[in-house]
Amino acid sequence: MPISKHPFGRTRMFGIALFCIALTSISAFAAEKIIHPVPIEHPRLLGSREQLQSLATHRAEAYQRVVQVARESRADDHAKMISMALVCAIERDEQLGRAAVQLAMKYINAPAKKGHTPFAHDLARCAIVYDLCYASWTQEQRLQFHKYVNETVNANVRSETHVFHNGWYGYKHWGIGLACYATYCENDRAPEILRTLEEDWRTRAAPALELAGDGGGWAEGYYINYWLYEWLFFCEVARYCEGIDYYAQAPKFFENRAVASMFEAYPGLSTYHSRRSIPMGDGGGRVFGGDRDKVLSARRILVNHFRENPAHQAAHTFNEQTPRSSVGAYAYKDLLWRDTTVEKGDLGNFKRSHISPGPGYVYARSSWDDDATYFFFKCGDRFTAHQHLDVGHFLIYKYQELAGDGGHYDSFGSGHDVNYHLRTIAHSTILLYNPSETWPGIRAGNVTGNDGGQSHNWPHHNGAVTDPAQWQEGRELYDIADIVAFEDRGDYLYVAGDCTRAYAPEKMGCFTRQIVFVRPSTFVIFDRVQSTNPDFKKTWLLQAMKAPTHNGRHLIITNGKGRLFVQTLLPFNPDVRLVTAPELYSYEGRSYLPARDTGPAPACRIEVSPPEPSSWDYFLHVLTATDRNTDSADEATADVIAKQVTVSVGQVKIRFATTEVAGAIDLNGYQQPLSEQIVP
Repeated sequence: MPISKHPFGRTRMFGIALFCIALTSISAFAAEKIIHPVPIEHPRLLGSREQLQSLATHRAEAYQRVVQVARESRADDHAKMISMALVCAIERDEQLGRAAVQLAMKYINAPAKKGHTPFAHDLARCAIVYDLCYASWTQEQRLQFHKYVNETVNANVRSETHVFHNGWYGYKHWGIGLACYATYCENDRAPEILRTLEEDWRTRAAPALELAGDGGGWAEGYYINYWLYEWLFFCEVARYCEGIDYYAQAPKFFENRAVASMFEAYPGLSTYHSRRSIPMGDGGGRVFGGDRDKVLSARRILVNHFRENPAHQAAHTFNEQTPRSSVGAYAYKDLLWRDTTVEKGDLGNFKRSHISPGPGYVYARSSWDDDATYFFFKCGDRFTAHQHLDVGHFLIYKYQELAGDGGHYDSFGSGHDVNYHLRTIAHSTILLYNPSETWPGIRAGNVTGNDGGQSHNWPHHNGAVTDPAQWQEGRELYDIADIVAFEDRGDYLYVAGDCTRAYAPEKMGCFTRQIVFVRPSTFVIFDRVQSTNPDFKKTWLLQAMKAPTHNGRHLIITNGKGRLFVQTLLPFNPDVRLVTAPELYSYEGRSYLPARDTGPAPACRIEVSPPEPSSWDYFLHVLTATDRNTDSADEATADVIAKQVTVSVGQVKIRFATTEVAGAIDLNGYQQPLSEQIVP
């Protein structure tokens, strides 16, 4: 509203303006100087009233859906309050604003929340109502909101301080940040709190994203889908209010995140025209939920910001395949973030693989079509408890999940969680069983099972480090795996990982995994495993989404419209065991059943072991993904001569060295060495 109509009056507002400018000038970023002072007038969090009105005009269809949510539809408080606030600001509807304020007062009048609770979400939604419905608040209500903000901040100084864990940004600082920008010139503490937030971000969180998020993936895994949207929302508010570019302080993450996010989606559309993100660590998105719209909105925000970049233009084309949020009440996300003026890129010819070195992720597809074959491989370091003991794990998808991620996240630290769900036995990697091995406490849970898997000396209940400085100090404990080779030559992708250090050194001498994805649908997986004691049993694992059938030497996994043929070539004469319900969640005579079903999970654990004890063993598998109507796959053969293993399948011949991570491929009439380095 014009300054002359502001309840504080023109003289008062002039003094506040000078105060705000002074505060801004003495608190500029070390890396990115503030471009302009925080505007005095409301609304300001998402732009001026005129900017919001223009948005409603240019995105009229989305705005009409927002209006329906605001005025008519039932929705959760978060979506309802944000929708009401937007319509109030755009249409100057003070009656709707007062209704939104009454919803906000329910949180403001309650005791301040503390700890691992959604206090930041409460702050954020109330801040949006405060800013966009400013004229609808009485002065007493405004002062109550200031008090609520300050008391909540005071109560949570030590809450959510681990920058790698629990979405520190989304659960805490987006709400604090929005509340302080909303009250910037009226709440004396707001500028100071914002500068404290910025310093913590710049010195601890941005370096964490550069370390564990290099390449756009995030070592915490699926949890990025729960918090990133909120943090980006705050980054956009900071840009509107002060012109601050938070993205510039963590370019390895932010400049790659939209692309990594594309690759973290399974091909095709599912429930309510949404995309399902792949399972990584805790969470998993097995059933439909609002996190899918958050992923889309986060990708949209980044695409809008980096709109001149060709990779982001390809991501925009990908985004436009899901033009509406899948949850009707989230129409406001379409209004705010779906910008169709971004130039569309050539998605069909965009790269078909991506590497995120920070978390140690490699993603690949056969194409960008909905019927593409999909592959994910994980071989990275440890940062937080939401990761699993799953170095070397992979996923394969064709129409449906075929090789998945085992167990259920029924509860943090439950018996099933710490003895099965997060353990190596629930993943497609290697077990090495030392009968005398014991595990330290995991997530403060009751650990009783020796699955033969990977270990971690958990320093405290959640196994997380506080920040990058602490990670570097304890690097010997956390630096546990490396992707040692990566190359995509179009016809095939090759990746190799050293997984050795993820296991207790008392039992594991060497574990390297080499995978060749021969497009469109064949995977050749070669593992070299050395035990310190030949009597320690080695087991190769595959988490099959459905129990397989037999067809000669093939195991055949069929799930929905997809099918995966599994051929074991090494070891010769293997011991193959199919573990299904009711034994699926049992080992060593103990049962670790989940307390609840979190959605479709692997129904069978395929276990492959050598027939005789040996210090060194080699595992060689050929996996072929097809549609369910395909009755057979190319037969594969293997020869072991001297220090070389040769596998032939169809027109492809691949040679692996048995003494090092090396090899060569013959494909389409040419021979090419398998890369011995990471080639982007």
